[in-house]
Amino acid sequence: MDRVYIRDLSVETVIGVYESERKVRQRVLINVEMAWDNSAAAAAENLSLALDYKAVADRLSDILQEEKFLLLEAAADALARCLQDEFSVPWLRLRIEKPDIISAAAGVGVFVERGDPTL
Repeated sequence: MDRVYIRDLSVETVIGVYESERKVRQRVLINVEMAWDNSAAAAAENLSLALDYKAVADRLSDILQEEKFLLLEAAADALARCLQDEFSVPWLRLRIEKPDIISAAAGVGVFVERGDPTL
């Protein structure tokens, strides 16, 4: 199975459990790899047959800007569910990262994987 990916999608959102985090927007980075059969889209050069990464990026950004998650785990789960429910992605690996939260670290975050990894 082919893969479509988005790397380092930067979104400003309210996320975190601490009171100081609930008052400001902070940057999160999204990396997602999605299984998708690109052969029909490639043969026809037809976007409607492809996984539209622009539409995916816009939708993931919208979710993070609309919701105010406490945990990265909850945000990652919501994004993964969206990809499977709204875009019919059969398998995905998603990373959500807070790059600016711990000064001694390049970033902290979580990975989630959903679907059949053999695709």
